[in-house]
Order: sequence, then C-alpha cells, then structure tokens
Amino acid sequence: MRYLRTSGLATGIYFLWGLWFPNSGWCGNVPPNLSESGFRQPQATASLRIQQKLEQQAKISPDNYDLQRYPLTDANERHWRKLLWATAVVSPQEPSVTAALSQLLALTNQPNLSRSQVRTLDMAMQVSIQLYLSHPANETALEQRFLEIIESSPEARWVAMSLSGLAKAGMPPDALQRLSQRIYQRFPQGSEDLVLQTTLRDIADSIAPPPVPPLQDLFNWTIAPGQPQLYVICQSERQALCISVLKNRQGRFLRLSDATAKMAETPAERLWMAPLYLQSIHRLAWNFHRGETPQGIYRIEGIIPQPDSQFFRAYGQFPLINLFVPFESGVREFLPGRRGAFTGTLDNYLSLLPPSWRQYRPIQQTYWAGKIGRGLFRIHGSGESPEFFAKTQPTLPSYNWNPTLGCLSALELYDATGKIQRADMPKILNALRTVGGRHFSGYLVVVEIPSDPQALESDIEAAIANF
Repeated sequence: MRYLRTSGLATGIYFLWGLWFPNSGWCGNVPPNLSESGFRQPQATASLRIQQKLEQQAKISPDNYDLQRYPLTDANERHWRKLLWATAVVSPQEPSVTAALSQLLALTNQPNLSRSQVRTLDMAMQVSIQLYLSHPANETALEQRFLEIIESSPEARWVAMSLSGLAKAGMPPDALQRLSQRIYQRFPQGSEDLVLQTTLRDIADSIAPPPVPPLQDLFNWTIAPGQPQLYVICQSERQALCISVLKNRQGRFLRLSDATAKMAETPAERLWMAPLYLQSIHRLAWNFHRGETPQGIYRIEGIIPQPDSQFFRAYGQFPLINLFVPFESGVREFLPGRRGAFTGTLDNYLSLLPPSWRQYRPIQQTYWAGKIGRGLFRIHGSGESPEFFAKTQPTLPSYNWNPTLGCLSALELYDATGKIQRADMPKILNALRTVGGRHFSGYLVVVEIPSDPQALESDIEAAIANF
C-alpha cells in the first residue's frame, strides 16, 4: 500500500490503516518450501478475525457520528480518525453515516482550521469519496457536498479531490469541462498547486484519452543496463488484478524454469508471472495521499524486514520490497550512476523511458507523485482476511486480495486455524533474488493498458513474443 509520508518523522515511520506504526523490527526469513512449511500465524485464526471485524462494526453507531457530542476539535481527533477508519473498513450504506460525513464536509469552508482539524477533514474527504464511489446513486448528499466544495472551498486539495471523485463516478464530459472551467476561474494560479494541476490534466485526458504507446516498446527498452526490471501491467479499473513479469540483468524475461529448480519440469517457454492488486481502499486517484498506486518508474532497493506479529495484519508474514519514487529520500541510487534521490527535471525522468512513451502523460505519474510528497511505496502481502474489508463485487477474481493505501498487494491466505494456505511474496522475493542476488536492486514500471480482463496475460505474452 502506499503510506502517507509525514515530514519530520524518521525514515521508516509511516501511517498505515489509519493508525501510526513505527517500522522498527527485525528480519523475517522466507521459508524455502512454503507448501511444506505449513506454519501458523496466531492472529490469523478464525476466532480472532471475527473478533477484529466485530470490533470495527461496533464503532459504526449513530452516537459515535454525533457532531454535537464529538465536535471537530483537536481533542476529538483520535475519536474521528478511528471512527473514519472503521467506516472505511465496513463501508456502511447508512443514512446516519452519510449525514455525519456531509456535516463534516460542510466544515471544509471554514477559515483558520487547525492542523488537527485539517487532518480529520482530509480523512473525512477520503472516506466520503470511497462511500460515494461504492454507491453513487445512493450518496447524492455527498455528491452535493463535492459540488459545493468545488464552488467555495479555499483548499485546492479538497477541490481537486471532489472533482476527481465526480469524474471517477462517471460524470458526463460536458459537466466535467464546466466544473474545470469554474476551478480555473477560482484558482487562476492553480498551476502552482500540483495536486490541482495534475487533477485537471487527468480530467482533460479522461475526456480525450491519449493513445497508449506499444507495450512492446516498453519491454524492449532498458532503463539501466545490467539491472533487473519488474513490470506491473494493469487495466484502468484497478479492481482488476495486475500482472507482473520480470526481466533479468541480461534483459531476458524470467521463465518458470529459471525461477526455481523445483519447477524445471515446466515448459521453458512459460513466463514467470505474479498477480498483484493496486487498488486503494478509498479508490482515490494516484495524486492523493492514500490514493491508488501511480503509473511510472520506481526504483527497487532490497527489502524492509517484516517487523513482527504486531504488524502482521497490515503487511502479512514476509519481508516487504522497498520502492522509491523520484524526489523521495532514503534511496541509494535512483538514477543509474548517480548517488541519492532523483532531483532532476521531468526531461531527466523521461529520458529513462523509450522515445515512444515520453509524451504519454500517465507514465509521468510517479514523477509528479514524488513532487507532491508521496513515498514509502512497498510490495507486500496482507494478514487481513479477505472478508475484513467490505467489497462490492465478491465475484471478482481479485476478491481474495486486499486493498491498500497505495502499495502493491500480494496474496496471502490462511485457513481457520491460522495455517498459511497461499502466499505470493516468497515467489516474488525468490524471483528477484534469482535475477538480482540477495541484495537485489533495479527498476519497477507500472503501466495501464487497454485490455479485456480475460486477455491481459495473453496480451503481455504477445508483446513479449515480439521482444
């Protein structure tokens, strides 16, 4: 998931699932034979999962949403943040919840809000977008608030979030154009606010979508000779699973027989692939904190040890893969041969891409996300039960994968006794170690392509066949 960067905190501290968790801890080892290890995780037993779910549902009480009882004050920040996270998890379609969120959003027009109040309203906006996009026809009160925010809120970020949410819900192009023009009138210097600027660009691109360059060109290109490249290919609807494929240091795509000697009997021509889920729980766009995983280039640099059982529910059982976007601190070497974080221009970033992709704006998202302040992206599993989060379409192939706050989610499943049944992180970690060694580094590219959900794998295979 993507974790919200917080200035002033030490590296390795981030927000997760609406609570603060310090990423201190120790290394967890990948079992060499997961199917034979059969290890158990006490927190994954059915009884504890049911208890955890009931605890969240118990918070969804009309009394807890009472703004007379819990006004928007600094003293009540913890109450509202815990309640809003429970709302995100349960995703209730209750009139009392909608009414309370509508009252909170009405406060976005107030001047001189404290930092605590702004944080609470940020989360209220995020959860409101989530509920609205789950059932737009049932959330007309929230839709009206978004329109009012666009018309009168002084905060460009909330205006951008409102416009983005309305667009994701399917607002007609002519209405989106009118709202965009109104925003340009209200914020004549809007280009100075990167969140608003990128949102307006996205709206323009949604009305007249640019053609996606050939995927084959992306596969044929090498960002840095001698370094592995992991590609994550998605569709625009992030509720669908994405597919990852991996190139080794010699520029050859990994096959199953390369990845593990135990699969040597598999036909050599079969590609190594791993599914990943890149949907934000709030369904926010990529340029908002806690939004979906941006498209574009990431630097891969090793792992972050899975801290301990305290963090199991959020991250799962295995180490997390460390990803960096441009401008993010902590990276050893983002640009090939240049130490430290990427600090260059957009042209410097585009030079890492094949020529046919350099004018395609969606592939620039990690550049702008880094400028906006997003960071701390990871690939990780999830110790949460698939039933923990409310999901509107349980028949989707992605049902067992859990949403994140922006990271890339790998499948991790346990039975009622807490015994692990399937985990994709060992597969991904072992593949990266196969092509990059124990302390692997390289690049990851996330991109959306137009494809039928049933044909995504074959479309990837066809592009690689012409590699």
